[in-house]
Amino acid sequence: MKKFEFSIIASGLDPEADDFEQRFYDAGCDDATISFQKGRIIVDFARDAASISAAISSAVANVQAAGATIDRVEPDPLVSLSDIATRTGLSRAAVTQYAKGQRRENFPSPVARVTSDSPLWEWSEITRWLFKHEKIAKDVAIDAEAVRIANAEIQCSHGGFEKALRDQVARYEDELKAA
Repeated sequence: MKKFEFSIIASGLDPEADDFEQRFYDAGCDDATISFQKGRIIVDFARDAASISAAISSAVANVQAAGATIDRVEPDPLVSLSDIATRTGLSRAAVTQYAKGQRRENFPSPVARVTSDSPLWEWSEITRWLFKHEKIAKDVAIDAEAVRIANAEIQCSHGGFEKALRDQVARYEDELKAA
């Protein structure tokens, strides 16, 4: 078992209700901190599980059992160069040099705010690139991809969440092994 830390952003429950926090506890979120910020329910987990897939799947099921609607899983999938440096422990200068192609080639392109002075990158793409260049551990890349997959499955909302997440993360792990 390993401890996985992530947040589920949710909506659909009244934070002023007398049983607001108790609903989450009773639904199995006893390893989470519940808060309400900027109009959203934030459920911060520190969940012990065999895999990131199992941790996220069980947390999603627990939050849904509490009666909330899942909006997304975080950490945020879009990151700035500063975010990349903070999350990886690399210096901001090193990350900037990677992005400019001064240290290594083929750094992923930004996916949002491309024409601005503060573009954003897809975290899972960045972790794949950093793992390939031996700058981060495989687990960091797998966790980032699991959050990306979880959010894609939440947006599709077509049932089978747990199996889809587990199967896609397993395929990604196999890809990293082959790389």
